[in-house]
Amino acid sequence: MLNRIELLDLVHRALREDIGTGDITTEATIPAGATARGVILARATGVVAGLEVVRLVFSELDRGLTVISKKQDGEAVSPGDIIAEISGPARPLLMGERVALNFLQRLSGIATATHKLVELVRGYPIKVVDTRKTTPGLRALEKYAVRTGGGHNHRFGLYDAVLIKDNHIAVAGGIGPAVTAARRRAPHTVTIEVEVENLEQLEEALTAGADLIMLDNMDPATMREAVRRARLRTMTGRPVRLEASGGVRAENIVAIAETGVDLISVGYLTHSAPSLDFSLELDLGRNK
Repeated sequence: MLNRIELLDLVHRALREDIGTGDITTEATIPAGATARGVILARATGVVAGLEVVRLVFSELDRGLTVISKKQDGEAVSPGDIIAEISGPARPLLMGERVALNFLQRLSGIATATHKLVELVRGYPIKVVDTRKTTPGLRALEKYAVRTGGGHNHRFGLYDAVLIKDNHIAVAGGIGPAVTAARRRAPHTVTIEVEVENLEQLEEALTAGADLIMLDNMDPATMREAVRRARLRTMTGRPVRLEASGGVRAENIVAIAETGVDLISVGYLTHSAPSLDFSLELDLGRNK
């Protein structure tokens, strides 16, 4: 999850985007003194994520709003389950409804998609990881949702790991020169990963001393051979891990896990996972 300062900024921006100069519908129809109680209900089966963001949305609108979680992030939910109860002033409750649900639905959708893949390969010695294909501004939250669903995070940005891709290789003059240059510049604590498209490039990356090699859009048979070669090198030299990437779906993730790779990165977890459906139902009551 984001630290509180960053999370507050994100929530404030989302609220400004939706409320703007004011909620003209709520202000016109709901008396200033009205109170309400509401429940957030699950409308689909999945894994919940983002309840702290929901709590922050409402508290930033009015400290008089109370949010009581009935589920915890990472828990399974089914249609009809009560996720949280909200009570207090009716106007800010209604004003925060859509922003809170947007965050909850998006993050829970990612957690649910991740959980499904993780369960499929449970028992295999691999990690399901995400990518940088995230919604601008929401990366830390979306990567938190991946962790909530049982997955792991790849690098957060361009600053925390080296990933030498095809375009880098082309400009640098080859895999060897690219790895050598990266090793010279990067701190010793930074992982150096190289993307390869075939076994010839794999051999170049192994020879260059990459820490991690991404097998880009390889079929399972080729991946299996890549694993065999990497293990032979590991027996006689420095250890290297392999990451499968490209076109990973529920239909083929088990076959990929069976090849023996260490990591499976899945872009659609954060760029295409469907949102999980939730609703907020209110029981309005006015102060006397």
